[in-house]
Amino acid sequence: MTKEKLYQKVRESKANSAWTRGLREYAMELIDNWDDESVPVSEKILLNGARDWSDYSWNGCAYCYDEQIAQRLCTPWELKKTDYGRKKPNKNEKWLDTQARALYQASQLVLRLAREE
Repeated sequence: MTKEKLYQKVRESKANSAWTRGLREYAMELIDNWDDESVPVSEKILLNGARDWSDYSWNGCAYCYDEQIAQRLCTPWELKKTDYGRKKPNKNEKWLDTQARALYQASQLVLRLAREE
């Protein structure tokens, strides 16, 4: 599958919430990291050298600032509740952990869509 076909499938995927719209944006960015289309897309390719999605998130391969992550993944009321990313997203995670979870889900979306061809 080509990058362009994969982009199109991601664009056409259902996104009924702020979270899923954010996942689509992360998915598009992950596809951008796929440099060699002669090599099938895989989680290893999407990780782009990172050990796992936490490593990817915490080591600056995606957004670094809490406010950016919150803006991408939250509804307006969630943004207000978290003071636009200045407060933790929940009691168990920091924003970079939430981003890692979103990146994992975005990668699964990309891999599922790539297999559908």
